[in-house]
Amino acid sequence: MIDYQQAINYIFQTIKPLAAVRVPLAEGLDRVLAEDVFSLLELPPADNSAMDGYAFAHAGLGDGFLTTIGFLPAGDHFSAFVNSGEAIRIMTGAPLPKGVDTVVPIEDTEQISDNRVRLHKRLERGTNVRYQGEELKAGEKILCRGQQLDPAAIGMLASAGITDVCVFPAPRVAILSTGDELVELGETPDNGKIINSNAHLLAACLRQDGFFPIQLGIAKDQPGKLEACLRKGLNADMLITTGGVSVGDRDLVQPTLIEIGLKKIFWQVATKPGKPTLFGTIAGQPVFGLPGNPAASAATYQLYARPALRMLAGHSQPFAPTLKVKLAVPLKAGGKRLHFLWGNLFIVDGELQFDPSQRQGSGQNRSAVGAQALFPLPIDSPALEAGDSIDIIMLNLPLGQNPSNN
Repeated sequence: MIDYQQAINYIFQTIKPLAAVRVPLAEGLDRVLAEDVFSLLELPPADNSAMDGYAFAHAGLGDGFLTTIGFLPAGDHFSAFVNSGEAIRIMTGAPLPKGVDTVVPIEDTEQISDNRVRLHKRLERGTNVRYQGEELKAGEKILCRGQQLDPAAIGMLASAGITDVCVFPAPRVAILSTGDELVELGETPDNGKIINSNAHLLAACLRQDGFFPIQLGIAKDQPGKLEACLRKGLNADMLITTGGVSVGDRDLVQPTLIEIGLKKIFWQVATKPGKPTLFGTIAGQPVFGLPGNPAASAATYQLYARPALRMLAGHSQPFAPTLKVKLAVPLKAGGKRLHFLWGNLFIVDGELQFDPSQRQGSGQNRSAVGAQALFPLPIDSPALEAGDSIDIIMLNLPLGQNPSNN
């Protein structure tokens, strides 16, 4: 049995990004760049106005009065030279005509006559001017390999003239649940049967993280049928199984995987939950055998499978961030395995606190519901008191919701 950090190191050493693909920019959202990107254009393409107002030569302002000689909307140009003491009525984004270097906003002027305005206040030279190339220079590196493309990045690439991007594809993940006790959602779970909730849990996790789940259904505890189901998952970028990886008489997943070519990298980790987690490769394809208990399956997905998938997808930071917070309640001393506790975050008196879920059973779906973080209670840790400082592993916060004490 290995410890958690050893398991993480094995995953990090094993997983390599998928082969990069080139896609239209519109299809690049949430993908990770496989190469640096350089601007094709200068932005702005010319000196232009940052305001609706009057463009003029600062040196010729004189007594604060200007004579207007034309109107220039965005997208147009003014070919004549603007002399000292003259101004052009200009709109935001319009290129500055020759002879001007400053723009006064309309609200800072007074219309004296049809072609005469007075400035209410003095401006420094260059006020309200956006200079050519001040945001982007042609040939400038604007995004780096390993950066995930969010909407703002898509917008900047478009402004730089980028029509397509080289990215790592989103992994396709085959999910196989195992066990004679399982029935599909919609069937009646009689005679000791239970509904196959893990498949729905994992598929939801994968979709939330931007990956593509491939549901393989349920494999019964029969070697021939199990092997046939496992082989169906070998065309995906990763295979995840749940159940059948412990030491019981019907825990057949590991020996069956080995028969079809699994190179086992680790099995059994000194953690709670998740001790029987299995990891290896078949012809280079990563394979995870996760425990069948729902909360254990959820935890081991977050701790092992998710970082591995983020590596496949090219993320430069595949592991969830950690955060130092205060413990909200006392906790018993740690045991002989690293114990990952689900919990929520709250702000109390301006401090972020972690409150462990009341039910931490690995067989209970509800222990992970709504959880925002995992706390790894160290092996043989002394009992902890409320207010102690701890390090937690951050999970995705609910969309649009901040930690609070509501």
